[in-house]
Amino acid sequence: MSYLPDPATVSRRDEQPSAGRTRFVATGAQTRGDFGLFEVTMPPGGGGPGPHLHRTFSESFLVLEGSLAVLSGDQWTTAHPGDLVYVPRSGVHGFRSAGPDAGARFLILFTPGIPREDYFTGLVELTTAGRTPTTAEIDAFALRHDQLNLHD
Repeated sequence: MSYLPDPATVSRRDEQPSAGRTRFVATGAQTRGDFGLFEVTMPPGGGGPGPHLHRTFSESFLVLEGSLAVLSGDQWTTAHPGDLVYVPRSGVHGFRSAGPDAGARFLILFTPGIPREDYFTGLVELTTAGRTPTTAEIDAFALRHDQLNLHD
């Protein structure tokens, strides 16, 4: 009997689903839970999540274009093309555009590959048709996806 390893998986750009400004390059389902890899395009002056943490997965950001402001603990830093920011499990972090004239394109790597696409898709659905969800609604939704939002 010969051993046949599992075949490689190819994720074609034109077949990758997206939610808002996030493209799901590889989901945890595609990688058997090893990792998730998403590409985010943030417009100049674009906002992102405020301080938060995840208890069951780490998150890394690789800036491809532009500049991204990333909160690490209680300090904001600006990441530029080629810079990698690693956030361990339970590490407090957030991200946003580095300024009103600065946009960014970056990758987010989640390990292990939890179904993080459910969070991004659900967040878009919460804000459809111009609806503005309350902070309590967003926090409860986020918590169901292992994101504990921290407020001052």
